[in-house]
Amino acid sequence: MYTYIFGPVQSRRFGLSLGIDLSPTQKSCNFDCLYCELKPARVVDHIENPLLVEDVIKDVQKALIAYKDIDVITITANGEPTLYPYLKELVERLNAIKKEKKLLILSNASNIVNPKIQNILQDIDIVKLSLDCATQKCFKKIDRPKKDIDVLKIIEGLKAFRNIFKHSLVLEVLVVSGINDKIKEFQALKTALDEINPDRVDLGTIDRPPAYDVKGVSTEKLKELRTYLGKHNVSIIHKEKPDKRVDFSKEEILATIQRRPQSEGDVAYLFSEKSQQNLSDLLKSGKIVKKNIAGVIFYT
Repeated sequence: MYTYIFGPVQSRRFGLSLGIDLSPTQKSCNFDCLYCELKPARVVDHIENPLLVEDVIKDVQKALIAYKDIDVITITANGEPTLYPYLKELVERLNAIKKEKKLLILSNASNIVNPKIQNILQDIDIVKLSLDCATQKCFKKIDRPKKDIDVLKIIEGLKAFRNIFKHSLVLEVLVVSGINDKIKEFQALKTALDEINPDRVDLGTIDRPPAYDVKGVSTEKLKELRTYLGKHNVSIIHKEKPDKRVDFSKEEILATIQRRPQSEGDVAYLFSEKSQQNLSDLLKSGKIVKKNIAGVIFYT
């Protein structure tokens, strides 16, 4: 068992991912997004009682021995990972042990305006940042940020970061029905994307139980909205089958599902036959339950 990492999980776009949770005991975020899979919480600008880098590294080293087939080591959090005060040291230590694995961070982009954060992220192989809206009104409605956060400043920060970043920059747009699925919002996004010039844009919608009563859009709607983003490399998110399914113990399944509910599709793609039997046992014991969310079955 591990204390600070979870998975591996099959990432929708990055292959088999070993996750590092920098805020494992509580949500620590300067956004309270409508679509977040974590429960609603007060927005904050720091992580309380931050983990020690040495403890995280010890967990990662053990996991790299156990799971040799992972593609990426993903820095994330129950919230926003750039709030972690020791991020620079952590990135340096991970780069020293990851070998051929890629280092990935998943961030809401709120701190990309900070030159210190830009410098830290330069040493990460893949930086994936959210940009759900390019207008402040839409941004406030969907991402519910801390009051002093301005999406136009975020866009300026993204442009500055793109100018110095030599690796893969991915932006993610998550579409919520009735909020940022309007043509005018995608026209504003196109203008921002033209100025930022990311390597890829991942266009997706809600696929996990959201914090608030909001809904995703259809694949056909995503295809329509993609047409308004011009010639950028826009990928509508979907899963690809892994080369190898993974054996999970019951404890590992519980730890993973506590952090990230798994859909039936997740299980079918990633869980080995033995893992699926362990999941079935956990269902029978009541430690895991099935939940139908808008027609999709999740294990929570």
